[in-house]
Amino acid sequence: MATNTSKRHIRGLPAEMTSFVGRRQELAEVRSVLSRSRLVTLVGVGGVGKTRLAFRIAADVRRAFPDGVWAVELATLSIPELLAQTVAEALELQERPDRPSMETLTEYLRDKNALLVLDNCEHLLHDCALMAERLLVSAPKLRIIATSRQALGIAGEQTLVVLPLPLPDEGTTGFTADSLAQVDAVRLFVERAQAVLPTFSVTEANRETVVRICRRLDGIPLAIELAAVRLRALSAEQLLKRLDDRFRLLTGGSRAVPYRHQTLRALVDWSFELCTEPERLLWTRASVFRGGLDLEAAEAVCSGDGIAREEVLDLVIGLVEKSVLVREEHPPGVRYRLLETIRRYGGDRLAGSGEEETLRRRHRDHYSGLARAARAELFGDSQVEWFMRLWVEHPNLRAALTFSFEGQAEAPAGLEMATDLLYYWMPRYRVREGRQWLRQGLAAVTEPGELRARALYSCGWLGIHQGEIAEAVAMLEESRDLGKKLGLDSVLAYATLFLGMTAMYRGDVDSAIKLYEEALAGHRATGDDMGVVLTLTRLSFAYSYQGDSEGAISTGWESVRLCDVHKESWHRAYAMMALGVEIWRQGDMERAADLEKESMRFNSLLNDWPGLGVNLEVLAWAATCQGEYGRAARLLGILRNTWRRAGAPLSEFGHLIEYSEECISRTREALGVSAYDDALKYGAGLSSEEALAYALQEGPSAGPSAGPPSGRAARTSPLTRRERQIAGLVAQGMSNKEIATALVIAQRTAEGHIEHILGKLGFHSRAQIAVWVAERARDAESGVTGEAGTVPRPRG
Repeated sequence: MATNTSKRHIRGLPAEMTSFVGRRQELAEVRSVLSRSRLVTLVGVGGVGKTRLAFRIAADVRRAFPDGVWAVELATLSIPELLAQTVAEALELQERPDRPSMETLTEYLRDKNALLVLDNCEHLLHDCALMAERLLVSAPKLRIIATSRQALGIAGEQTLVVLPLPLPDEGTTGFTADSLAQVDAVRLFVERAQAVLPTFSVTEANRETVVRICRRLDGIPLAIELAAVRLRALSAEQLLKRLDDRFRLLTGGSRAVPYRHQTLRALVDWSFELCTEPERLLWTRASVFRGGLDLEAAEAVCSGDGIAREEVLDLVIGLVEKSVLVREEHPPGVRYRLLETIRRYGGDRLAGSGEEETLRRRHRDHYSGLARAARAELFGDSQVEWFMRLWVEHPNLRAALTFSFEGQAEAPAGLEMATDLLYYWMPRYRVREGRQWLRQGLAAVTEPGELRARALYSCGWLGIHQGEIAEAVAMLEESRDLGKKLGLDSVLAYATLFLGMTAMYRGDVDSAIKLYEEALAGHRATGDDMGVVLTLTRLSFAYSYQGDSEGAISTGWESVRLCDVHKESWHRAYAMMALGVEIWRQGDMERAADLEKESMRFNSLLNDWPGLGVNLEVLAWAATCQGEYGRAARLLGILRNTWRRAGAPLSEFGHLIEYSEECISRTREALGVSAYDDALKYGAGLSSEEALAYALQEGPSAGPSAGPPSGRAARTSPLTRRERQIAGLVAQGMSNKEIATALVIAQRTAEGHIEHILGKLGFHSRAQIAVWVAERARDAESGVTGEAGTVPRPRG
């Protein structure tokens, strides 16, 4: 037998040739699990860093295994019968010709307090499982770390999924070059880039490009490393442009590693070959989805022609176990996601199969049906659930609409889908996108009919939201004419209602009320309670503006009562908003604020920026009238961001602009220009969550006199806005899962943020974060208040 020195055994681990980046939480988690379990299997997609993580863990814990730590690379082994012999060779055991290698192994390890790393077990899964089980039974002090695309599946095994490196949050802005360098995926790209181009760094000029590269590569370490090597010849911008052809571009890794780790295609080929034929077929078909899929979608789109519907569940489970599909928890339920690299590989296979158009049509039909069902259910108690389901499907909705408008034959289906999604386009910045799809469909579907008529008034309403009134009026008048000509009473009522909104936008309140009353009669005649509620709320605004307080109050509460009958919340929030405006005009500031806050709580669930904008307007007006000028100015600062997100200040509520302008004028005069600008800047600098808490006067530093943090606290915080937000939730005692649910992000993303917070602050526990948050809250200083004002005079 070989000499059993600790030094020799430690050399069983390959030396690290490059820096180890990130994985702080995974390292801690694996060490913890390894202390309790004798077999830990790291599973994940190819190139995600399982091997590197396993070797780093083994190096970190080597002192706990005085009899040795060994790593056994199995990727190049293709003959199962040589498995035990390969492990024996890695341990440098002298074998006897008359004795099986397995016996040599078990005898040697029997009394050893040792750690064995079995790397790349997926292609020898059954044999590795049998060997690991036998070794653990015969050697009670032995521990094993295995890496594989799939769990070994034996008793006592603890499986940990290795995910791609954390990425900057999608849609997050405000990252500086320095803060980006702390995000693991970006940090890896930068370090590997500097190895081939020492002058490379993240700058304000290239930061967006670097972020997009890392996102396009899913945070997969191998893909990032292969991409960074290309900076020898390409700029970051050129590299990004060529990533669509990533399987050709990302070659040329280290010649010292197996071939499948030198090119991205070879790596994914390896995963594909490990799957059964039905699993490969499902993988290929699932590539038609964007952003993920649920089981229902997989069954609807991927079954048939070789896959029975009842087989889909088992095939999905198989692909999850092989780390092809990533299982994720979302508010609507469990979903499955193909990393973009894996999806594009499947897409290449699908394009070559002759099935691509058929699968894309099935995909479109499924999501068209989803949009139709959502339209039927949105006025009721399942409203929020439907919105959450549609939001998480946004990439698939886009893909379905894209397919529909690629050719004339499918355009009617696309226009119907875009029209069914009318209410979906309202919140979350999507009014512009909705208009684009509807315009595209209307240009293709020109024959006069109910579909075109519905699409015209839908596009017209979205146009009002963006303040493009002339185009909206033209569309609404055409829709109204079609409604009259074809006897479409529902179309006629909606087109008339939205024309009333355009009149209100222009300040022609008398014409608006006349149109609203006509629309109300039409909706009542067709039994459309949603149309009735929508019209009653707009009538309440109009009556209030005209000076008819009794009419404003009665129509507002009638709308609320009808919403309550249907257990509907969104239209109810707008009715409360309208009532808040009228109550404010009557001089009851506290009651008006309460109504707006109640409305705001629901609007915030949907990120309904136009609705939140009006809520904030009324709260600012009330603060001014009560002499709380500092609070009013900060609310006006919050409003700047809100109206920017909405796309047009006050949009369909443009008749309220005179109240808004008076509030601004009085607040600036009361505070003085310098104090006003400071308070405005403070409000504009709050995150969405901080702004909501301030407006609702909930939580620390949210009261009327709360102001910006002290100069020192504001200057010295190393955290981004998102990190400060998550730190606050940690301080409230929320778990990682609860934080992810509250912010509608993946749990893994929340965990990554917390790790960054710990690292930046030099902390090692969540309790320290909570103390830090509390100390910052105590540093907040008071704002400025002034004398109470008067209520603007009503019209009429």
